[in-house]
Amino acid sequence: MAEVAGNTSGNANNGQKFFLDLGSFVGDLNIDDETASADISLEGLEEELQECKTDDVVANILSKGTTLREYAKGVEHNLRQVELDSIQDYIKESDNLVSLHDQIRDCDIILTQMETLLSGFQGEIGSISSDIKILQEKSMDMGLRLKNRKVAESKLAKFVEDIIVPPRMIDIIVDGEVNEEYMRTLEILSKKLKYSDADLMVKTSKALKDVQPELERLRQKAVSKVFDFMVQKLYALRKPKTNIQILQQSVLLKYKYILSFLKEHGKEVYLEVRAAYTDTMNKVLSAQFRAYIQALEKLQLDIATSNDLIGVETRSTGLFLRGREPLKNRSAVFALGERINILKEIDEPPLIPHIAEASSKKYPYEVLFRSLHKLLMDTTSSEYLFCDDFFGEQTMFYDIFAGTGGPFSVIDEHFGTFLLNSFDAIGLMLMIRIIHQHQLVMSRRRIPCLDSYLDKVNIALWPRFKMVFDLHLNSLRNANIRTLWEDDVHPHYVIRRYAEFTASLIHLNVEYGDGQLELNLERLRMTVDDLLVKLAQMFAKQKQQTVFLINNYDMIISVLKEAGPDGGKIQQHFEELLKNNTSIFVEELLLEHFSDLIKFVKTRGSEDPSIGTERPITIAEVEPIVKDFASRWKAAIELMHNDVITSFSNFLCGMDILRAALTQLLLYYTRLSDCIKRINSGSTLNKDLVSISSIMYEIRKYSRTF
Repeated sequence: MAEVAGNTSGNANNGQKFFLDLGSFVGDLNIDDETASADISLEGLEEELQECKTDDVVANILSKGTTLREYAKGVEHNLRQVELDSIQDYIKESDNLVSLHDQIRDCDIILTQMETLLSGFQGEIGSISSDIKILQEKSMDMGLRLKNRKVAESKLAKFVEDIIVPPRMIDIIVDGEVNEEYMRTLEILSKKLKYSDADLMVKTSKALKDVQPELERLRQKAVSKVFDFMVQKLYALRKPKTNIQILQQSVLLKYKYILSFLKEHGKEVYLEVRAAYTDTMNKVLSAQFRAYIQALEKLQLDIATSNDLIGVETRSTGLFLRGREPLKNRSAVFALGERINILKEIDEPPLIPHIAEASSKKYPYEVLFRSLHKLLMDTTSSEYLFCDDFFGEQTMFYDIFAGTGGPFSVIDEHFGTFLLNSFDAIGLMLMIRIIHQHQLVMSRRRIPCLDSYLDKVNIALWPRFKMVFDLHLNSLRNANIRTLWEDDVHPHYVIRRYAEFTASLIHLNVEYGDGQLELNLERLRMTVDDLLVKLAQMFAKQKQQTVFLINNYDMIISVLKEAGPDGGKIQQHFEELLKNNTSIFVEELLLEHFSDLIKFVKTRGSEDPSIGTERPITIAEVEPIVKDFASRWKAAIELMHNDVITSFSNFLCGMDILRAALTQLLLYYTRLSDCIKRINSGSTLNKDLVSISSIMYEIRKYSRTF
């Protein structure tokens, strides 16, 4: 420490001018060992020494034998030296430190000024912020007022626009022609009129009170003008040879808005226009349908009268039947024939009378009926859609068509007259099917305007058909058998009428399955069964009766098959009757030529000679039969063939019957041969027996021939 002090005093002269400053920096240095030692506490030293045993520095000191005090002084000296060196370094840098101090002071001044300036800025910014807030509030207030003013302006502008009456609009309404521009002006006027009535505030405004009289005068003028215009257009529909549909679509529909305007602002005038149109179309369409019906009546072909019934005898034509040809040659009255084609022509255009009349062609009534109702469907569909589009009222259609003297009345009058004089059951059923097809057409069009009318026509047709059908039925029930009977086993003309009539109705019922019609046909079939039996009983011989029945049954089946592949229960019934009567005829035919053979086979052929009987079969009993058959069997077959050819009008049916007869003959002869084989000494007859192969050959010969 003394050394350090000496060094300090040695340098005192050199650094005298810094002495005071140095003292101010480092303060008084106290290096008194005793003082320092007195302040040191030895408490806990033992523990610290124990902890320092493992320390390398302490271990090194202890190994050198240096005392702790000496080592502490050395350390103290070194620390002091370092401190002094540091002081010298600070002294050397004193100028820089002073400069740094000055700079720091200047910076502090500047920062103080900046703080003052920033404080001022902060105050100003706070002031500006409050100003901005005030401006923002003013801006929001101004924006709200601007929005309110715009809303008020738009409402006021709309109000002014909706109530103001431009001079141009007045000129068009008063002096303009009714055209597209006029209708646009009507729309504007309509909006103004609606606006003046829509809002209570608008109604009470003074501005509207000034304009209201002018608007009312314009409304009256517009209503009057468009009424005259529409009446003029409607009267154009009454001109002869006017194509109403084209006029409606190309002219009237362009002025559809006029009706809307009148409906809203001139209800009474609208009703007058509506009434004028209804009256005009009612008269025009009625006149057109009346003229069309009159033209169609000239084309009508009379098919049947009250005397044209199935059971009416052909010779009953009297003086007042206008020389009509016999029904026997007029089977078209009962046969469907080509008349069925009308159901395939449902969608064809209506007849054009003057073209058909020029060709001198006549048509059954169902053709005229289809044509009339096709025209009615097209006309009503067009008118229904036009009324809905132009007037916005579908009910107007019924005022036009169903009103007094309307088209429906004209058609009903004509149709009612026809029904009272119609005795054509086939034609009536065709019309029933036509009405059904027309109902389907209107359903596909989704236009319901004819639903009730077509139902009414259908309801009128069915009772008339039933009445005419019952006339046919009663004509068979009440037929005079003696006047109808003819000494001819071929098919009877009355039965042919029945077959054609039944086949026609069955054909017309194929796709409909009408149970009521099937029931009526069954009633008719039962009546014909009774009539056939009564007619057959008029023949003296049983064989003729059977041939007559077979011919008629076969003819009925043939006609039913021609009408369709499935004749149903009626055809099955007659096929069963034909089968039964064929069996009867075969037996009768064989009995006529081989009676002894058949009687023997039926009575004795099943007996067994080996079993004792009271009267066994003998050669003497059988031999005449065998020889008789051998002598004339071929001639008998030829006679049977000739008999069949002359008896049956249907060649194929006759050949089937002959084949059945020959087959049955073969069976009888086979049984006879078997019986002979069982007789004692029956082999003696072998020379007279005809071989089965010979009979089979003859059967095949006739089969090939026919």
